[in-house]
Amino acid sequence: MSTDRDDGLDLLREMLPEMLDGQTGDELHMDGFAGELAELSLQNVFGRLWTRPGLDRRSRSLVTLGILIALRANEELAFHFPIALRNGLTSAELEEVVYHATAYAGFPAASAARLVAMRSLGDDSTS
Repeated sequence: MSTDRDDGLDLLREMLPEMLDGQTGDELHMDGFAGELAELSLQNVFGRLWTRPGLDRRSRSLVTLGILIALRANEELAFHFPIALRNGLTSAELEEVVYHATAYAGFPAASAARLVAMRSLGDDSTS
C-alpha cells in the first residue's frame, strides 16, 4: 500500500523528471530552519491534493498558476510553468494565463510571472 508521500514522489517524478530522476526523495529534506517544509509539500500538496480525482492535472495546473501569479510566488511559479507544459497546457495557453491575470491579480503580478516563465521555460526573447 502506498503512502501519500510515495504518491507525491511518484507524481513529482512524472511532472519534474529532470529534478527527481533516480532520486529517493530523501534529497528533499532541508537542514536548518523549517527543514521539513519540502517533506510536507511532498506528502500533503502533491501526495494528497494533486492526486485527488476531482480535477485532472491540466486543470490543477491552471488553478495553481493563477493562484501563484496572484500571490507573486515567483519561486514556486518557476517549477509550475514547466509542470503545466507536461500536464498538457501549451505555451500559448500559458501566455493567456498571464494575460488573464492582469485583470484579477494586477499588471505587476502578471509582468513578474512573464519574467519567471521566460526564465523557467528557456525563452530569452524580450518581446
